[in-house]
Amino acid sequence: MTDILIRGRVLTFISEPQGIDDDASYRYFEDGAVLVRGGKIVTSGVYADVRKLAAADIKVEDHRPNLILPGFIDTHLHFPQTQAIASYGAQLLEWLNTYIFVEEQKFARPAHAAEVAGRFMDELLSNGTTTAVAYCSVHPESVDAYFSAAEQRGMGVIGGKVMMDRNAPEALRDTPERGYDETKRLIEKWHGRGRARYAISPRFAITSTPEQMEMSKALVSEHPDCYVQTHLSENLDEIAFATSLYPAAKDYTDIYARYGLLNERTLLGHCIHMSDREISVLAESGAVGVFCPTSNLFLGSGLFDSARFDRLGACWSVATDVGAGTSFSMLETMDEAYKVLHLRGQRLTPLNSFYRMTRGNAVALGLEQEIGSLEPGVTADIVILDSRAKPAMEYRMRTARSLIEELFILQTMGDDRCIAEVYVAGKAMKKARRAMADRQLETA
Repeated sequence: MTDILIRGRVLTFISEPQGIDDDASYRYFEDGAVLVRGGKIVTSGVYADVRKLAAADIKVEDHRPNLILPGFIDTHLHFPQTQAIASYGAQLLEWLNTYIFVEEQKFARPAHAAEVAGRFMDELLSNGTTTAVAYCSVHPESVDAYFSAAEQRGMGVIGGKVMMDRNAPEALRDTPERGYDETKRLIEKWHGRGRARYAISPRFAITSTPEQMEMSKALVSEHPDCYVQTHLSENLDEIAFATSLYPAAKDYTDIYARYGLLNERTLLGHCIHMSDREISVLAESGAVGVFCPTSNLFLGSGLFDSARFDRLGACWSVATDVGAGTSFSMLETMDEAYKVLHLRGQRLTPLNSFYRMTRGNAVALGLEQEIGSLEPGVTADIVILDSRAKPAMEYRMRTARSLIEELFILQTMGDDRCIAEVYVAGKAMKKARRAMADRQLETA
């Protein structure tokens, strides 16, 4: 792979912003550049300085006046729900039974799983997301489709087969033994292959018997470098149902704690209705609460409380949660996150929003040495943002006087149209797709 020099206004975070004026938390270069070699970042900084480190004939991709940032990271999605977005009028449990479990049964067909996986990955890239953590269906075929589609595009993803052996249609249920065996085989096949990482995925306590939770515990013990993903305290009826199924548990969080599923690689979707005791358990174990604002609003689930997580020392990340989440766009997701926290009397600054989408979510995954910044040695997953992509944004930008103001405009008004380009390991993906489309037209 040849070297490339990506020129534009460079922004990368080095720590979590402690306020809207915390300019020590990030590096910003008005005329900046990122030098990429072999899919990795060599350095980033002032264009004139970086240019001196490159060969005289290096390929320069000039994106001025657009912003150059690390690619976005989404920590909770359901790829089989890609065609179930905008399913009307239900809260969590009814929504699952009415729409989602019907949709997921289609993924027993490898051709369908492959088609949706390809569309899913392309939709992520169209929205500037270069790393995703997703649930597949109960079918091993869906896992193969998910990782294969990511591998074809060079993307780094985390995912796994959901395990469910009760409270779901028969066609979507496995058994404790089959869930264990299939997950074991999929880990051996995909975990650590290229940029793929596996997530052991008991869907949630409602759909797994104690026997299956024991099998999940065994998998976590046998594969400590795998991630764990499940759902926690999204909906009040869900909490009541889950705790009724595990009456010995102190609360919903304690169900997962009793089965050894809480560690620094555990991602817990939603975490809305939690006591201080439960959040403290997450802090002690290192488990991550995942804030899914568009999903929580769409299903009427509740409002995430980031201030309590921060006060009690628990880690949290942000995610779209497609398909209860209503957009693949992390920009639109952070717009809703701002509103949710505003209703809580909390502030989400533009700096914190862009930190969360990049380095913050990388830290939550323990991958900040690999993704989420523009530092030397990090994989060159990069997004180029055009803050004037929509007429209304261009008009608003005429009055913007600072980087902070521009970031808030992007967060509040932005969507996939603002993604001028996205690079995966140094490869320009939108340009490649345009070239492919042009070739198809020529041969049509």
